[in-house]
Amino acid sequence: MTSSPEAPPVTRRPALFWASVLCVAILVLVPLWMLLGNPAVLRGHPLLPALLVTAVVVGLLWAVLLWRGRRASRKRSALRAAGAWAGRVAVLALVAMLVWLNPFAYQQGAVAAGSSSKVSVVEEPTAIVMTPDGAPASKGLVFYPGARVEARAYADILKPAVDAGVLVVILKTPLNLSLLDGNQARGTMAAHPEISSWAVGGHSLGGVSASSFALGNQDVDGLLLYASYPLDSMRDRAGLKVLSISGSEDGLSTPEKINASRELLPPDATFVEVQGGNHAFFGDYGPQPGDGEPTVGRDVVQEQIASATVAFLTGIVGS
Repeated sequence: MTSSPEAPPVTRRPALFWASVLCVAILVLVPLWMLLGNPAVLRGHPLLPALLVTAVVVGLLWAVLLWRGRRASRKRSALRAAGAWAGRVAVLALVAMLVWLNPFAYQQGAVAAGSSSKVSVVEEPTAIVMTPDGAPASKGLVFYPGARVEARAYADILKPAVDAGVLVVILKTPLNLSLLDGNQARGTMAAHPEISSWAVGGHSLGGVSASSFALGNQDVDGLLLYASYPLDSMRDRAGLKVLSISGSEDGLSTPEKINASRELLPPDATFVEVQGGNHAFFGDYGPQPGDGEPTVGRDVVQEQIASATVAFLTGIVGS
């Protein structure tokens, strides 16, 4: 009697292999989804696209290594296995951070329809420069966007200030987090020596960075805060004019927080509370998690914000 040939042994993939496959898929697909699905990623500071492309390349190289070693069977010590699992968990955490950094994209706002076209707009890799036509500007504003908000989201609400003769530069901050380069305004100021009077401003976290910059730079004459407040006391900062604009329905920079910031700002700081406005109405990027519900229209709130901004910036006199 002849014996039947034995079936080839079935190779069972260890759990670590499938965890690697999952990491590869996420490393490739999630950054591609952000790069292709959100136009704000490529329009912003180049650091985030560079990180996303790097993640895709690492994922593809890892996929090649997995394919080449698919038939290999490696035994790992308990310590090495624990390290391998920890590395894969770290990869998943890194991708989760990248997803969190996915910025709020610009959505055209109501103020844009009411502003004139007498504005020259130049997009640079790290800034949006809006220059008034006609006579050269002598006053300027450097603006820090809020956390994870595209710089373009503030162009419409700041255009009336440009129409009034103010040079406005909206910074594209690294990873859309202004705290990663709080002194970014200095490069802009150095690039425009024709400006004799500078103000810095920002929305939410951007206002925190603007406050710190104004506190440490005596050549800043004005501080414009959109739904924001400083972390350190600025009571003794001489020669600094401050305007704080907030919304009565803001669920993030709440009226209570804004009121508490009075003790941190110079005694002559001006506070304007726009009735019915919330946190996201200070830019054009749609709703924001955790924000309050507005009780009036976006156009009504933004017209008040723009009007107060123009009056403040045009009234600043250089030191």
